[in-house]
Amino acid sequence: MTQLRPGIWQISLPFQGEHDIIGAYLLADGGEIALIDPGPGSTSEALLDGIRQAGFDPARVTHLLATHIHLDHTGGIGTLLHTMPEARVLVHSKGASHLINPDKLITSSARIYGERMQELWGSIDPVPEHNVQIINDGDVLTIAQRRLEVHYTPGHASHHIIFFDVHSGDLFAGDVAGVRLQGVDYVRPPTPPPDLDIEAWSASIDTLKRLRPDVLYLAHFGPTSTPIPHLEHLREKLYSWGDFVLHAMRDGLSEGAIIDRLIEHVQPELKRVSSEERTLKRYEIATNYAMTVQGYMRYWRKRHPERLQP
Repeated sequence: MTQLRPGIWQISLPFQGEHDIIGAYLLADGGEIALIDPGPGSTSEALLDGIRQAGFDPARVTHLLATHIHLDHTGGIGTLLHTMPEARVLVHSKGASHLINPDKLITSSARIYGERMQELWGSIDPVPEHNVQIINDGDVLTIAQRRLEVHYTPGHASHHIIFFDVHSGDLFAGDVAGVRLQGVDYVRPPTPPPDLDIEAWSASIDTLKRLRPDVLYLAHFGPTSTPIPHLEHLREKLYSWGDFVLHAMRDGLSEGAIIDRLIEHVQPELKRVSSEERTLKRYEIATNYAMTVQGYMRYWRKRHPERLQP
């Protein structure tokens, strides 16, 4: 648990033996306690410990805010509500039904993670409908003495939103601002299936730039105070990696061969930024190459099949 600014804490959630890869943000003021992207069920106990370390009682949490419903961000909400039963769960209209009834989310995730589901994500309990508050683009929330604007930011996921405090300049970005681990000047696009949409994501990057935030708070991981260069670095990677996968698909390579080729292409670039093998491992945990390639391949086949012709 780290206090970043008055009223803002970040709780690092231990994942696959590593810290500072998945983080939840805690906002507290005026008798209200809010958590943004509280993480998977496998890290719920660590989250509760972090709340207590910040000096708060988990049972007093009033709001759980979801930037999107991927399991590493919100898979543990149903479990957490056993401890914080009065908390309101704020989620975009396109994602709400999957929190209330997570069966489809669990089934699709199990196809990817198989027998590792429990190890990675822990319990994925339904969220009672009476706890859910649906929010949409343009809504303004008053929580913990903050005025949080809701902006719809698809691209990484069709139900992705961000929360922007116009008075402080704080922008809680989920995954739409990419992955950049602390101490490493390298931004990587998380592009898992099934919702990747490069054009929509680029438009969402434009949305973030127009807001002119002072700080981006990334779920993976931590704050960055140079938003514009960060976002342009992300956009460049989003497109260049997409083109790389497209050309490999045109060459007739298998999924496994494309993954190997992308690793060979990208790893030297990351090693120039950090020579530590642990850095490579931690980026792979945060957003692995296999899902990156799977997301791009589905995107090209679904959105632009005409571009797959040699």
